Amino acid sequence: MDHFLNGQAFGSVAQRLLMNGMNPSALRPWLGDDNLPYITNAAGIAVPTMNATLRKDEWKQFDEVLLRIKQERLVGVDDLTSRGLVYNISNGLGTTVLEYEDMSDITGAQFSMDGATRGQHDRQEFDINYLPLPIAHKDFHFNIRQLESSRRLGAPLDTSMMEASVRKVREAIETLLFVGTGGITYGGGTIYGYMNHPDRNTGSFTDSNNWDDSSTSGEDILYDVRAMKQALINDGFYGPYALYIPTNFETKLDDDFKAASDKTIRQRIMEVKGIELVEVADKLTADNVVMVQLTSNVVRMVQGMPMTPVEWTTEGGMVFQYKIMTIQVPQIRSDQDNNCGIAHWT
Repeated sequence: MDHFLNGQAFGSVAQRLLMNGMNPSALRPWLGDDNLPYITNAAGIAVPTMNATLRKDEWKQFDEVLLRIKQERLVGVDDLTSRGLVYNISNGLGTTVLEYEDMSDITGAQFSMDGATRGQHDRQEFDINYLPLPIAHKDFHFNIRQLESSRRLGAPLDTSMMEASVRKVREAIETLLFVGTGGITYGGGTIYGYMNHPDRNTGSFTDSNNWDDSSTSGEDILYDVRAMKQALINDGFYGPYALYIPTNFETKLDDDFKAASDKTIRQRIMEVKGIELVEVADKLTADNVVMVQLTSNVVRMVQGMPMTPVEWTTEGGMVFQYKIMTIQVPQIRSDQDNNCGIAHWT
């Protein structure tokens, strides 16, 4: 049912978004002096919303969960955001596809003794590309008896479902970055990850043995790392690089580089010029290794909406539904000559 106050509509999630220009901050209430949840609409008017059931301290519990889950070992997305490799969209909920351009190179400069020689005229060519911007989300709920029991007993609200939902959303984004998907194609574009971008550089491990194979030496692994770096250099990408390994290779890199060596394989890899990170990516498929140049012309996270909890009621107000939602999509980039700053070895 719609509600009105001073000519302003409030109530449902959809109404709040439409009233506030699809701004997701409208989905989060703040508490006024009378301890009622409010939102501020596009006109700057504080409007109470009947759908914000949780109290201030309960919302704080949810916020603490959001921060705590963010600290877990989901390294790929965090490496991008910590380096500012992010492209923010002001109205992510109202934007379903990101339109962007790639460009061609131009011919080289010429030499002449008088400078009056007519040079070769040239210009760059631009192609339009599209990146779908889906919403990553996970739902959970409380019923009215659970909520009232928590308040009556003075016990903290059980946030286990909140934690699990946030974790699943973050895992989905991390998996999208590394593995990509063949299923999200929309508006003329497809979302790719490090392992399935069509322009990535690919290769095989030395002697076709996985790094965790007992016969694979530290020298073999270093040879593969250098080969991956060379593939990127050949495409015109000179670092800085991050090397991501799957979980099943983690302990192998803790072995001595050589027999009775004073260095581990990991330490020796870190001595390769240009490599800044060697990290375990738990969402990277087993037996796959990826090297990425950490610059915006290779990869960036397109962010249209931060991690946001949304609340509404069903069953006549007896059940409180919650959705954890965000818009964060990896954008893997290459030029018109199909040069890409990603190397993928298997």
